[in-house]
Amino acid sequence: MAKRDFYEILGVSKSATDAEMKKAYRKLAIKFHPDKNPDDQEAEDNFKELGEAYEALSDEDKRAAYDRYGHAAFENGGGGSRGGGGFGGFHDASDIFSQVFGGAFGGGGFEDIFGGGGRRRRDPSGKKPGSDLRYDLEITLEEAAEGVQKELEIEKLEACSTCNSTGSKSGSGRKTCSTCGGQGTVTRQAGIFIQQTECPECHGAGQIISDPCPDCRGEGRRNEDTRIKINIPAGVDDGTRLRSTGNGDAGVRGGQPGDLYVFLHIKPHDIFQREDDDLFCEVPMPFSTAALGGELKVPTLEGKSSIKIPAGTQGGTTFRLRNRGIKDLRSGGKGDLHVEVQVEVPTKLKSEQKEKLVEFSDSIGEENNPMQESFFEKAKRFFGS
Repeated sequence: MAKRDFYEILGVSKSATDAEMKKAYRKLAIKFHPDKNPDDQEAEDNFKELGEAYEALSDEDKRAAYDRYGHAAFENGGGGSRGGGGFGGFHDASDIFSQVFGGAFGGGGFEDIFGGGGRRRRDPSGKKPGSDLRYDLEITLEEAAEGVQKELEIEKLEACSTCNSTGSKSGSGRKTCSTCGGQGTVTRQAGIFIQQTECPECHGAGQIISDPCPDCRGEGRRNEDTRIKINIPAGVDDGTRLRSTGNGDAGVRGGQPGDLYVFLHIKPHDIFQREDDDLFCEVPMPFSTAALGGELKVPTLEGKSSIKIPAGTQGGTTFRLRNRGIKDLRSGGKGDLHVEVQVEVPTKLKSEQKEKLVEFSDSIGEENNPMQESFFEKAKRFFGS
């Protein structure tokens, strides 16, 4: 089958610059790379064809020869070379890919370029960072408002005191890993491609412990029950995340410890509801206080307080107490407390109390029930009578 035009393969014009050809090659190489298209022969053929086209057109001399002679320039060591040596024999497609993408083959493989991993530096000591941990903690609304110190008891990996985190019983018992020969990686060939992966024996360190510590089995860390104190600042809300640096799992063989993340959950309160930095509550109010006015005792997070009730206050009226809410974590200011009063209707009346109440109701007449009067006026307009 006749070979396709190299410019057509790359999808560029004959006047394309080196930068344009490189950009086109990178895009198509990612699309057809065999690691991204396993068991796809067509993709592998396209990848090889792409590498051949790019090698020819990215070299000034080869491109000039191709523009003049076409594919014949590279057949049988064919002409066009400066110095008479010919251009024959293209490199492996993986070599071209490696040059363009910075040495992926023989390095970390396809995933290092497109998976964001990058080649991991080998630490001959075998140190590795510890994992971060999560702890869910429930606290009261009062604790969230005022701030509090809590002591947490958790099971986590702590540095082994027996071997001083080295993982070695003697503290220096190391030897070169026989599986990778001290390289920290093992090489695997799949067809024309070569990939390197972390050594499964030494986990990339290149060395293994010759006399593992009996308490931590060579890891330099072991499970222990640990107590950790954390300070919870005033003003935290449900879902607030606190970070305790270095209180996660200890690292392998003295590696950097992880962090502990504490997620806070606020218990429901019997009286108050919270919205941002404001608090809301409903307080029952005696009928007499609503009618005559007076002072009403109301709860706050700091203790009891009182509000003045004007005569004739209706149920559902809300009063605001400034700066009696929750402290703002950023500004330091405090929210407000919103108190909604609900008129409390007596439920157990004696006979003489009922008589007096009827007498009172007859004496005030309809003119002293403005809400009722307004409602019936609206009802008349609604029903048209």
